[in-house]
Amino acid sequence: MSFRVALIVLSDRAASGERADGCIPVMKERLGDIYSIAKESVMPDDPAALQAELIELADSHEVDLVFTSGGTGLSPRDRTPQATAAILDYEVPGIAEAIRMVSFANVKTAMLSRALAGVRHRTLIVNLPGSPRAVGEALDIVLPVIPHALELLNDCVVDG
Repeated sequence: MSFRVALIVLSDRAASGERADGCIPVMKERLGDIYSIAKESVMPDDPAALQAELIELADSHEVDLVFTSGGTGLSPRDRTPQATAAILDYEVPGIAEAIRMVSFANVKTAMLSRALAGVRHRTLIVNLPGSPRAVGEALDIVLPVIPHALELLNDCVVDG
């Protein structure tokens, strides 16, 4: 089974062209063959624009999964968790907890991450950190369980 995924980076500097984004290449490298990238974008840290994008992706059933990267820290411009939470039907806290746990083992400031994960309709949305290295670490921990989560959301689990 192939899952459709959208990759969204939230970064004022990358969106303006001030610096290159390094997170989407890491996401694409880690996703492998069971994911089909339906959309990738780099957006400024604008909560309203992110909400509109997440709503469109989930409500149109365009994708099964959305990974966001960036905007999860304590800076006043870091609004990804608030924007995501506002459009979710429910949260899946274990995913964000696992990411923080693995990241904390490498970088103590990971405890400051406010990233979250949750579901809108049948689309799983996961906030990832904003650095390429942290994105890779986060994906290494969550990707093994994502197919099962997506199968559950789409009622595709076969009892074995």
